[in-house]
Order: sequence, then C-alpha cells, then structure tokens
Amino acid sequence: MPLQTTTNTDFTERLSAAVAKYARDDSGPGVPQVAVRAERLGIDARVGDPAGRFHVASVGKLFTATVAMQLAERGDLDLDAPLTTLLPADELAGLFTSDGTDHAAEAAPRQLLAHTSGVADYFEDRVADGPRLNRLLVDEPDRSWAPADLLAVTRERQHPVARPGATFHYSDTGYVLLGRILEERTGTAFHDLLHERVFTPLGMDDTFLPYRSRAANDGPGPVDVDPGILPVRLGRTDIAGFRSLTIDWAGGGVASTPDDLVAFSEALHGGRLVTPATLATMTTMQHRFRPGIHYGTGMMQLRFGEFSPFLRRYPRPVGHTGILATHVFHDPVQDAHLVVNFGATTAMRRSVLAVIAIERMLRAAGR
Repeated sequence: MPLQTTTNTDFTERLSAAVAKYARDDSGPGVPQVAVRAERLGIDARVGDPAGRFHVASVGKLFTATVAMQLAERGDLDLDAPLTTLLPADELAGLFTSDGTDHAAEAAPRQLLAHTSGVADYFEDRVADGPRLNRLLVDEPDRSWAPADLLAVTRERQHPVARPGATFHYSDTGYVLLGRILEERTGTAFHDLLHERVFTPLGMDDTFLPYRSRAANDGPGPVDVDPGILPVRLGRTDIAGFRSLTIDWAGGGVASTPDDLVAFSEALHGGRLVTPATLATMTTMQHRFRPGIHYGTGMMQLRFGEFSPFLRRYPRPVGHTGILATHVFHDPVQDAHLVVNFGATTAMRRSVLAVIAIERMLRAAGR
C-alpha cells in the first residue's frame, strides 16, 4: 500500500537536510539538484531547482548506449561487426595502431560500449605533447569541437592502451566512435537521433545538446547561443557558457533536468526503450571501473559494500555517473529512480555520499 503524502513530505524534508550536509559553495547557485521517485513507496521528492537545466557529463553515455542497443534490436547494427565495416578508414586510422600493426578490424561496437576496445581516452589520458583537453576546455572557451577534432587528438597525440578485447579502459574516444557509427547507420546527425529516438518520445522537452540542438520547450531558433544551464565547475572555473563544452559529444554532451532524467530512467527500466533482454545485457557487469563502481554494456553499477563493509546489504543500483558529480541510477530493490547533480568536479565524493544517504532513506521507507 503506498505511503501517504505526509510521508513523502517527511522524506523530502529529510532529503533536503541530507543534501545540505554535503553541499558547499563550489557548485554554484541552483546546485545541488536531487530527484527521487519511488512510486511503490509513494515517494516523489525534489531538492534544488527542479526546472534547472544542467550538463549531465558522462551520464549522457546512457543515451548513446540506449540508441545503439535499439539499432541492434532492429537489426540495423551488428554489435560484433568489425569497426572497419562501419566507419571510413580515415576516421579509424591510427586509433588502434600499436607496434606498427593496425588492430581496428579486431574492435567492434560491443567493445566500445563496454570500454574494452583498447582505444585511448581523449579527455583524461596523457597526451604526447601539449595540454590535455580538459585544460583546453578552460583555456579556449570559444572553441567549438567537432567529432573529427576529438578523434584527431587520440590519433595524433595518444597511443592505444591495449589490443581490442584485452582490457577495460574507460574511453570517451570510444563513445565518439559510437556516435559516428550511429550517424553512419541511420544517416541522421547524432543530436537529431537522440531527439527523435529518446527525448521527443519521452516528452523530455528540456533536454538537448548545448550548441548543437535546442530543447523542445525553447522552440525554433539558433543553437549557437549560451544554453542557459546551471553552473558547470571544472575545478574553480564555471564553464557553463563556454562553447568548448562541445568537447563532450556522444560521450556526454547532453543538458537536461532532474524531471526529464527521471522520466528517462523510468522508461529505460520500464521496457519502453529497449527490451528486458537487452536491458539485462546492458546491466550485466563485466569489469570493475574502480572500487565500488562496476561496468557493463554502457551502464554502471554501484556496489556500496566496496565503499564500506557496513553497506554490503545495500542495493546495487544501475545507471551512470559523470565527472561533474552527476548521477542517474535505478534502485532495483525499491524500484526507485535517483538523479543527483552537484555540478562540480570537486564534488564527486560528496555527491556519492549523498547517493548513499538517499539509499539509506529508501531502505528505511521500504521497511
């Protein structure tokens, strides 16, 4: 029997207090944002600006993976096809070459989704010369980055970390390749593809790709304008209005709201975007990203027991995390959907503690 409205009010009050415990001034006005929906428990709580649009960072990989799996279900994409059959040779050139041998034909979309292709990560991996891209993001705020520019960084300034299939290595470059594969298979620009296959069908009218598309609620108009999103703090710098945000594309170049992301999570785990069998594939964890975070096919799983033995009985929610302390997760025990945005690279630890606090509250509410 659902809990009464007063219980939801109490949950919201306690949620607000828990979030305040971990919030600091490094995030900026309107942040943090938290949304928790657990229909069975009668919980639908919000903290922070419920309409504020924020940069989701690598949470956006969920959208890329979802569309890739949709195409696979329709037979329009073979997840095990060699990349050399899916993309032009010049785009793949050098990305998988080690010791004079090109291994691109050994890599496939499934490996890109699971970060096992061996390709380097343009965003965080070391480069042979010059500044890393996360530095250029701040130093060149007016620069617009095309997918070809991002691939060029890995091609010209990095080396593969391993042969395809040999190891897990998180790679935004791999997701840029996925985005390009989706474009090649559909003949549709990546940003339009997300709107057509995910945002519009789900009524996610405040979700878009900054400097590449517009939210449905904004109507027609130019895309090359300040997207008007909440603070995006990379270290001490707020980059929310920087055109260099285009440095994140199919690996996480989406802006959204807590409500839109809850709607997406409900649809994904409710069978409205992919089949249960496909979702099971996505949520089968194959590798450990780091202690407490495991990776499947385009999705993460939190294992709180690896953070602390006192949390070993907690659920294992699945979803994704982003570098800006952004999180979208589904708790399978309580059938709860969690969205958290702290909006700052310095807030990751505190945002995870907030997620743990939310899970603690859900466990209590479910008893």
